[in-house]
Amino acid sequence: MRFGSMVFPVSHEPGKDAAVIAGTLAEIELQDNMGFEAAWLTEHHFDGACAYVDPLVFGAAVASRTTRIKIGFAVVEMAFHHPVRLAAQTALLDNLSRGRLIVGVGRGSAFNTYEYMGFGIPMDEGPDRLAEAEELLVKSWTTDNVRHKGRFWDVEFPQLRPQPFQKPHPPLVRACISEASTLAMGRIGRPILMGVQEPEVFVSRMTGYRDEMAKSGFDEDTIETTLDQCWFSKNVFVAETYERARELCEPGFHRERKHFREAREIYNPEGFPPLDPTKPLPAGEDFERACIIGTPEQVAEQIAELRDVGVRNLMMKMNIGEMDTVGVQNSIRLFGERVMPRFSG
Repeated sequence: MRFGSMVFPVSHEPGKDAAVIAGTLAEIELQDNMGFEAAWLTEHHFDGACAYVDPLVFGAAVASRTTRIKIGFAVVEMAFHHPVRLAAQTALLDNLSRGRLIVGVGRGSAFNTYEYMGFGIPMDEGPDRLAEAEELLVKSWTTDNVRHKGRFWDVEFPQLRPQPFQKPHPPLVRACISEASTLAMGRIGRPILMGVQEPEVFVSRMTGYRDEMAKSGFDEDTIETTLDQCWFSKNVFVAETYERARELCEPGFHRERKHFREAREIYNPEGFPPLDPTKPLPAGEDFERACIIGTPEQVAEQIAELRDVGVRNLMMKMNIGEMDTVGVQNSIRLFGERVMPRFSG
C-alpha cells in the first residue's frame, strides 16, 4: 500500500490562519521525511475550511521545502480557474517539483453556493465547465498552435511555456462523489479519488469502475495501472493509547463538521438543510465510520482490512479540526515509524 496525507487544515478564526498555515507546512515536511507517498492539497474559499486556500501557491511552498513527496491536488475547483492559466501554473509547479505533481480536478464544491458567488460563476455551470476545462488543460499541455472554441473559452496561442516536466503531462485524476461519476471515469480510463465511504461501497464502486474500463476496451495491464493510481480517503490519527487518540481526535472531528455546516447555513443564500434524524449519518459525518484511530497496532489492523478489500492507496487526513500540531506531528511519526513498515514490500 501507499500512504499519503489529505492536507485540509481548517482555521476556525481569521487570526489563526497564519499559524495554521505554518503548522501545516511543518507537518508536510515531516511526512516527506517519514516517506509518505503524496501530500494531497485541496481548495476552498471564504470560510476557513482550508486555511491556505490556494493549492497552487501553497504547492510551490511545499515543493521548495520537500524533496521526495508527491504534490497532489484533491482537488483544484475547476469552475474557478481559467484552464490555460491553470495549465501554465501547473506546468511551472511540475518543473519546480521536478515532476512530483499530480493534478486532481473536480467541478468545485457540491454544497458551497457562496464560493461560486464569490467568483461570479453560476453553480449549475460547474459540470459543463469541468468537462471543457479538462479538454483545454490537456490540449494546452500537449499541443502547439492551440486553437479552442467552446462554450466557455475561446482561445488561441502558439505554445505553452514552460512545458510540463512530466511527459506528456502530469497525471490527471478526478474526484468522484457519486457512483455515476465513478463509472463515467471508468469509461475514459481516468484514475479517481474517492472520499470517505464504507468499505462495501468502495468495493462496489471499484468493481463497477473496473467493469466499465473493460467494457470500454482497456486491456488488463492498463486497467491494473489505472487502479494503481486511484486513492481512497479516511481520517487517521495515531497515539500511544486508544484513549489518547480519541481524546485528541474526536473533539476536532465534531468541531470541524460543525464549522463546515455553519458556514453553509450562514453564507449560502438558500441555507443548508439539517441532517435527517430518521436516517443514519452519512459515512463522512459519523466519527466511528469516518476515522481510523488508536495505537499503531490498532490502526495497522484497521488499515489491513482496507487493504484486504482492495484499497491500494490511502489518503489520510491526519489533522482533523485544527488540532494541536504537536499531537499531529507525533501521530505522523508513529504512523511513519510503526504503521507504514507493516505494509511495505
